[in-house]
Amino acid sequence: MRQKLIATLLHIISLLPFWILYGISDLLFVLLFYVIKYRKGVVMENLRKAFPEKTEVERRQIAKRFYRFFPDLIVESIKMKSIKASTVIKRIELLNPEEVYKHFKKGKGVIGVTAHYGNWELGIHRLSLMTDYPRLVIYKPLNDKNFNEVYNALRSRFGATMVPMKQILRHMIRLKGTPHISMFVADQTPTYQDSDYFMEFLNQDTLVYTGTERIARLTKNPIVYCHIGRKAKRGYYYCKFTTLVEDPTEYEEHEITALHNRFTEQRIREQPEYWLWSHRRWKRKRRK
Repeated sequence: MRQKLIATLLHIISLLPFWILYGISDLLFVLLFYVIKYRKGVVMENLRKAFPEKTEVERRQIAKRFYRFFPDLIVESIKMKSIKASTVIKRIELLNPEEVYKHFKKGKGVIGVTAHYGNWELGIHRLSLMTDYPRLVIYKPLNDKNFNEVYNALRSRFGATMVPMKQILRHMIRLKGTPHISMFVADQTPTYQDSDYFMEFLNQDTLVYTGTERIARLTKNPIVYCHIGRKAKRGYYYCKFTTLVEDPTEYEEHEITALHNRFTEQRIREQPEYWLWSHRRWKRKRRK
């Protein structure tokens, strides 16, 4: 019952035109930044540690730009419930899809890597619409089962298959030798059971997932980074693909993990306001 109520409410809100949704976003910005001060301590602490070379004024400016973008991400994600395919294609431009297609032409699967940057949620729809080959989106299940099912239904509207992290190997084996793309949002915080590899990321000792690398080694599929940047016009984005690894077997252990995390860091440093700073990314510490 609760799941149906949530889905119905999201659908009703999603039917609103963008200009009304952005009006709601403007109100949310005031509430989150000035009134509620949503996770403001977390955001500022993250920024201080990530950018010690910047002044406090500069970090506060980044924080304000983040809070200005964050409500847009919320309403745009809700809009995914009813958005038309033609609108998705219009709002996220693929700058170089041939970077993915060239691997498909060789009969290979593609391991896609992205981050909680730009509108990665709407990016799922755009990925779904760029090919008819299987599209897998690897996700970490939410604790709330109702929200988990609602959002998975939303994300899979245009043909993406939502795959929990612990089930990815089973799906990859089934698709072996078949062109497909599996997309990993690789900047999440793993548990100690999921990873024991720490590296420097944004000036901090960071526990990172190694699953992308492990799957690449097993399948020998190339790794392609999907960077979703924001255009100047509100609500419009671009996606640029970069092949980071052609042959995973040529790399030493943890080299691939370090490579795609450094690539993510470079994109964040270019325009930091579009990364998810409200996330407690550095809560895991090395065990003594």
